[in-house]
Amino acid sequence: METELPPDPGPGLGIASAPVPQQTAPAPAVVPVIAAPPGPEVPTYRDRGTGLVVFGVFQIILGLLAALMVPLVALGAFMSRLGPGGSMRPGQFLSGVASYAFIAAALVALGIGSVQMKRWARALSLVISWYWLIIGVLMTVLLTAMLPVTMRSALAQVQQNSPAGPSPQLSTGVMAVILTLIIIFAAFFLIAVPIAFVVFYGRRDVAETVRHRDPIERWTDRTPLPVLGASVVLALGSLYLLLVGLTNPVFPFFGKYLTGVAASACFLVTAALDTYLAVALFRLQSSGWWIAAVTVPVRLLSMILTYARADMMQAYSKMGMSDAQLKMLSSNPMFRGHVLLWWSLISMVLLFAYLLWLKRYFKTPAPSHAAPLPAQAG
Repeated sequence: METELPPDPGPGLGIASAPVPQQTAPAPAVVPVIAAPPGPEVPTYRDRGTGLVVFGVFQIILGLLAALMVPLVALGAFMSRLGPGGSMRPGQFLSGVASYAFIAAALVALGIGSVQMKRWARALSLVISWYWLIIGVLMTVLLTAMLPVTMRSALAQVQQNSPAGPSPQLSTGVMAVILTLIIIFAAFFLIAVPIAFVVFYGRRDVAETVRHRDPIERWTDRTPLPVLGASVVLALGSLYLLLVGLTNPVFPFFGKYLTGVAASACFLVTAALDTYLAVALFRLQSSGWWIAAVTVPVRLLSMILTYARADMMQAYSKMGMSDAQLKMLSSNPMFRGHVLLWWSLISMVLLFAYLLWLKRYFKTPAPSHAAPLPAQAG
């Protein structure tokens, strides 16, 4: 029995054979990348922590030395009773004690802040050191110019009162040595020391060190350092005016010296004005700068007229000074030639020049003009 087979399918007919899968390249294995732990941040500045501690300790030592002057002032007040000029006036005693006590407290506080590496301590140390340096240069020049005259006058008076005293050659030599030591001492503490503070606290590394050691923003960071310096000077000046008004009220007022209650009132008003200016400049208020730029020349004019016309010895006589005390003051070249008064005048001129330089930080904002409204379609 024959079995019929289906006809042979031609090419391309029939059941297609299963396609052969095309071989692809194997996928690369994914290797997990483990991130390296972050290393310590490399500072871009040199840490000055040790220097801050050293300079802070030095400030504390200076503050303690200033505190030692308080009992010396008391001793001087006691010894003045034995002198020919009479005892020291209570106002002079209180002024000396308060001044040295304030300087001691300020230096100790700044020293502790520097040891703790606080931002405010670095900023205040820098601006006060600049003020210290400028005043110190003026005082050193004043001492160098006036001390020889003062000592010659004192030497002549001693020889006149005691003809059997030491020989003029020996006395002149001793006075020259004393004068040299005084000038060296003044130049060190009034010029060399503040220069060292200015150089150290003005370094960028010191600023970065306190910025990283004290990451919290302080009140001294809210205004530029030059403006902070002017604000601090005005604040210290207001305290000084208040102290003088309470202890030694002699106020130069447009050609004459005011004494007593009137002088105290003028000192109080001037101290209040300087306090306002210190706050306004710190807040970068343009109105504060303009008021300072107007009032400082007026005060300069008042001082110039008074120094040129009035007699300071007459003003002191109204305050109850004895004839012996007035004679001692008039024999002193520093008072006879108004040297101290002209020195204060120079200080005011420097302050005015500095205020003019600070104008760049007090730019009046331009008035904002509102954009015109678009015309409405009719």
